[in-house]
Amino acid sequence: MSNTINNSQENGAKKKGWRREKVIPPLMLLLVLAITAPLFLFRDMVAELGSYGYLGIFLTSLVANTTILLPMPGILLLLFAFGVTFNPALVGLAAAVGGAIGEMTSYMLGYGGRGVVQNRRLYDRASKWLSKWWGVLTVFVFAATPLPFDVLGLVAGLLRYPVWKFFLALLLGKTLKYIGIALAGARGWEAFVSSLAFVSPPLLTGVLAAIATLVLLMLALVIENWTWQQDR
Repeated sequence: MSNTINNSQENGAKKKGWRREKVIPPLMLLLVLAITAPLFLFRDMVAELGSYGYLGIFLTSLVANTTILLPMPGILLLLFAFGVTFNPALVGLAAAVGGAIGEMTSYMLGYGGRGVVQNRRLYDRASKWLSKWWGVLTVFVFAATPLPFDVLGLVAGLLRYPVWKFFLALLLGKTLKYIGIALAGARGWEAFVSSLAFVSPPLLTGVLAAIATLVLLMLALVIENWTWQQDR
């Protein structure tokens, strides 16, 4: 009887894990795609939101980088789209501040001794890197790339790594990555719009703009999905 109950509990846990891993991330990405499409198509209207746009990207990045909540993929896609509409540098900075604050949850979990690192090999490597003089550089590189930062944050907390060093390197790394992505979106869109000056029929111009928007969104979606899989 007890074996039957245990088996049913295990099956239930597996089903929940499958839904969490296979179903929820694609749905979240589709939701983000639905949000970002208007940013491209109605950028002049959205730009009038001003500071609310920066607050929105700050809060989105904060939630997306908070490990104690459900991971929310799509932050890179949003950055790409926001970079087209708002100031790319300010977009990247707002996202970096929110992301750095969000990532501190993994550090706090590790500091409190509640973090569980499943990848022992990666844990050993991270511990070795953080214990050396290049620990700050390690945090910076992890924050600026798709490397699994959550694990590094847990290890840093467990090792009682100086919080000010950790946060500063984290913030700088996130700033570099996010501003770069926002600039890529802005410059890529500007180059495309400039090329449309040589296209005379308005209908053809609109069709090309719609196609370019779709291509840019799908490209950002693919990059974001790959990055999210690497980071989580």
